[in-house]
Parts: sequence; C-alpha cells; structure tokens
Amino acid sequence: SPVIAVNNFEPDGAAIGTVGPVIFNCEVKFAEDGEILCKGPNVMLGYYKRPDLTAEVIDKDGWFHTGDIGEFVDNRFLKITDRKKEMFKTSGGKYVAPQVLENKYKESAFIEQVMVVGAGQKFPGALVVPAFAYLKEWCQEQGISYTTDAEMIFDSKIRDRIWKEIDGYNKDFGKTEQVKKIKLLPVEWSVEGGELTPTLKLKRKVITEKYQQAIDEIYAG
Repeated sequence: SPVIAVNNFEPDGAAIGTVGPVIFNCEVKFAEDGEILCKGPNVMLGYYKRPDLTAEVIDKDGWFHTGDIGEFVDNRFLKITDRKKEMFKTSGGKYVAPQVLENKYKESAFIEQVMVVGAGQKFPGALVVPAFAYLKEWCQEQGISYTTDAEMIFDSKIRDRIWKEIDGYNKDFGKTEQVKKIKLLPVEWSVEGGELTPTLKLKRKVITEKYQQAIDEIYAG
C-alpha cells in the first residue's frame, strides 16, 4: 500500500508524533488488536499472480492489513505505535504492544534501555538497562557508595528507585498491559554487541536468547 496518511501544510494539517491526517478518499479503521486497516483507491489490487499472498493482507471485505498498530490522536491524526509482529499475548489471552510501554518507560532519566517480555506468561515483565551515568549522580546525592555497574544493579535502593519509575508510568496503561516485575542488566545493548540493529531498534530474538536466564528469573516462583 502507498500513502495512507501524511502531515501537510494545510491549516491544522500536522501533529508532531503522528503521520498526519488520512488522505482524501481513503478509509481507516482498527482491528480488535489495534492493527491499522485501510481501504481505498490508493491500496494495491494484490500481489502479481499470488492470490495466496493477497488473501493474507487483503480480507474479503477489501480491507488492507498494514501490520502496524496505531490509534487516532484528536480523532484526526494517525499515530503508529508498534508493529503487529512485535505484539504478544499473555497466557490470559491479552495483547501487549511492547514498544508503546518501552517508549513510555524510557522517558525516565533512570532508564537507558528497556525491553518488555511476557509472551505466554501471566503478566508482562521487563529487562531494564539503567542510565548508569545518571544513576551515579543520584547515588552521590543519596550518599550511596557506587562501586561498579554490575554490582550496583543488585543494590536494593537502586532497584526500588527504578521500580518506582516503572510503577509510576504503569498508570498510563491497563492492568493487563502493566509490567509487574523487572530485571536490571549491567551492560548497555549496542549494535556491536548484536542486540541492536544499525537503526538502533531492539533485536528482540537476540536479546531474548542472550538474557533467557534473566527472563526466567522474572517468572520464577
């Protein structure tokens, strides 16, 4: 599919953080899981000589399934919040869009990186890499002796402070979406380390495999 929505220079035609208002003659609605669906003359007719692939993305009613999760801002501006393939279900059958939570948690000065986990589990959890430079300053202000990053993630005062940040942002989400437990990690993820793409997106599969023990500890007991 080509363009669905775009910010423009018309009066009230743009909103920061969104892709803009839906273009003329294009319809947009959301599936039950939040996926953006669209219909209109802008949408492709289908894949060339591949009716099987066409049926995967265009349903019987003509709606094109974009694979993006989104919402409307002010009932006008389309905002993309996640990719459907990154969503997961908890054991209770509730959908969780991890990127939405992660972007909110990263607003904290204490949190450098975070990945929400929990596919097939009772609740979402999170792997958290603290913002160590800020953490050192905070520890100095609090009179906490700072040794090494690897040691400090086990300090109860630090864990409690970072959990307070997570718990505060949890109020922006429904109960089934909220992160219930976290695990602090001592090393920042990087492109060189293989955890991030060149555009700095999380390689979720790599991180999951690399930190499976930490994830297991979140759900132990």
